[in-house]
Amino acid sequence: MVTRRELVAGAALLAGCDAKRSGVVSAQEAVRHYLDRISEIDRLIHTVIELNPDAMRIAAELDDERRRGRRLGPMHGVPVLLKDNLDTADRMMTTAGSLALVGAPTPKQDAPVVARLRAAGAVILGKTNMSEWANIRSSRSTSGWSARGGQTNNPHALDRNPSGSSSGSGAAVSAELCAMAVGTETDGSIVSPASNNGIVGIKPTVGLLSGQGIIPIAHSQDTAGPMTRTVADAATMLSVMNERGLDFSGALKDGALRGARLGVVRGYFGRHPGIRRVMEESLVALKKAGAELIDPVELPPDSDYNDAEFEVLLYELKHNLNAYLTQRGGAVKSLADVIAFNEREAAREMPYFGQENLIKSQAKGQLTDKAYLDAREKSKRIATGGIDAAMDKHGLAAIIAPTDGLAWLTDYINGDHFTQSCATPAAVAGYPHISVPAGFVTGLPVGLSFFGRANSEAVLIGLAHGFERLTQARRAPRLLAHAF
Repeated sequence: MVTRRELVAGAALLAGCDAKRSGVVSAQEAVRHYLDRISEIDRLIHTVIELNPDAMRIAAELDDERRRGRRLGPMHGVPVLLKDNLDTADRMMTTAGSLALVGAPTPKQDAPVVARLRAAGAVILGKTNMSEWANIRSSRSTSGWSARGGQTNNPHALDRNPSGSSSGSGAAVSAELCAMAVGTETDGSIVSPASNNGIVGIKPTVGLLSGQGIIPIAHSQDTAGPMTRTVADAATMLSVMNERGLDFSGALKDGALRGARLGVVRGYFGRHPGIRRVMEESLVALKKAGAELIDPVELPPDSDYNDAEFEVLLYELKHNLNAYLTQRGGAVKSLADVIAFNEREAAREMPYFGQENLIKSQAKGQLTDKAYLDAREKSKRIATGGIDAAMDKHGLAAIIAPTDGLAWLTDYINGDHFTQSCATPAAVAGYPHISVPAGFVTGLPVGLSFFGRANSEAVLIGLAHGFERLTQARRAPRLLAHAF
């Protein structure tokens, strides 16, 4: 009989092993285990915003399929949590954490990425909490907080922030409340919570995965992506979710680091001595594995295009959210309706921070406005040109840097305390970005990022997998009240 720990590991690795075929873990056993674990410890972390009432029935059906010798796909029986901005045509809600969408009509169909997961045999276990409206509501927002779900905590230190906006997905995977999860990113919202919660996150090339059926911010930067405990599991999810039929399992081969030219962006190393130590240790490990480090490599500073990026996000939010809400149906049909709802329900919706960014977005014009077109051209040109120029100049396979700063204390007065991040260039360019656990500082995880050209996911997965096997830096969280 398997132990509880063995069951967690077995469920997490179902995509890459024969555990189910050997009868070690059934879909029902895996689902029941995670439901029990959620019941036991999620009161401390607050990651799950809603459970799928049909999860056990679906698991039983998948076990029946297995007994008949039919395997739906590489995720047959794997329990998966979804961020609460992905549409599901079932008995769960899709709200982006906002009370404005509680009770809204159920989406008419699954988001394509969800449909592909189901078709591959995944059990949708539930929805995860997130930073409300994917952290676009306010410049003083607190990551991981939503009016519907409350505050998600970092499982490594409960007083620390999990980062956002895929906070619930990142914390749930880290705390072993599911086998895998789906997050979404506009700028940092997969890779940052991956780093801060000590897991793997892949932000794919924009357009590799369908963006339909996902509550949007900006079509030029939004994408879903896998959040998992291993690079191999992330590669499996990405293979399943993309509509181009790409299989990334072949990237998981030995020797990917040997001879790989990696550009080190020290401009993102920040000032914290602990993070710098982890990065130097990572560089030593990469060299020992045969990587050739080009150190340093420079990219244009984010400050050159941050304002332009924000202008793009505000314009596209209004356009995209209006289109989504109109087709979704219900009382809330537009961004203006969301703003009005928040004003009426200010005591519940805005106890800690406001909605100034939503108001700024509502004031914007059309996507044909010169201000939008100029901002889009500027931000894209600088971000894309910076990455491409660095890679061309140095013949790079990828660019590397620490993903983020350390998880900060959750603070409802001042909002988030981001200290550093390398997410913006790849986010604005629409290029792929992977964060992998690299080490710990005072008990808090540090992630190493690999990013590069459009559609270079296979290269990045190979490099990240090699680094992961080399360092084995991930640790299970201990649910401590405080760091140290």
